Amino acid sequence: MERNTGLFGPAVRGIRPAQAAALRRLLEQLAAGEYEEVGARAQALVDRPRRIWDRSPEPVWLARTFALAAATLHGRRTHLLPELDALEAELRQKGGDRTVMLVVRVNRAVVLLGEEHYAEAESEAAGILRAVTRLAHLTHVAEIELSALACLAEALCGQGRFGEAEAVARGNLPRAAGNRAASFRCLLVHSLNGQGRYEEALTESRRPTPAASRAGSGQWAMAVAAALHGLGRRDEAETTARRALEECEQFLHPAHPRIRAARALLTRITAEDPPPPAPDADAGAS
Repeated sequence: MERNTGLFGPAVRGIRPAQAAALRRLLEQLAAGEYEEVGARAQALVDRPRRIWDRSPEPVWLARTFALAAATLHGRRTHLLPELDALEAELRQKGGDRTVMLVVRVNRAVVLLGEEHYAEAESEAAGILRAVTRLAHLTHVAEIELSALACLAEALCGQGRFGEAEAVARGNLPRAAGNRAASFRCLLVHSLNGQGRYEEALTESRRPTPAASRAGSGQWAMAVAAALHGLGRRDEAETTARRALEECEQFLHPAHPRIRAARALLTRITAEDPPPPAPDADAGAS
């Protein structure tokens, strides 16, 4: 198989061509944001009798990984942590592919972020980055590394360490492309908002940026709304926050934590709470 097919490279053993075709199709649908379809199809593959799907565990591990990734991105995360932990433990115990294990760990970090376990998410992201350095010879781990770095930046923001988050987002933005670039730009705006640098945040939000993926629905508008609110532009902030909530409710699962965050932002704006005071310039540069 082609080396640049990532999870279907030669490092993944036990994948037959027909199985790889079915799994690659799931990966394409995942990238396209077809989370409901991926979840259903991947689970159907997991549930197939082994005599049909092959006795090798690798295809089943990948199908489980895709099903859990779809649920994570869509926001249907109830009971996901135990399932992710169980799959990671099985991969470790039975010598599963290390790249697949890193994908599972990235999804775990995302779930932890949604549950606001920011310190644990930071630790998970840092562990993934350490593991990636040991797989530097595998070119397809670059996307996993960027995913972990995005998780790290968000975890730092969640702990109020906005200067550190800014450094991570700004430093890796030039490496990112597509919706990954949109994610880092959004994190940069969020980190600037956290430092009270609202005008700079708004300027960054206006730079040409690729469209976000379905998983990023509402995120961009929330960051812009926060910047507008910080500048005292209440009407624009409210309009933008309402658009963010509409995007979240339209494209994400009703249980997605971003919906709750978007509602809280809108409530804060419409209540006309004053924005937090901007820190000193020296503090913002730390």
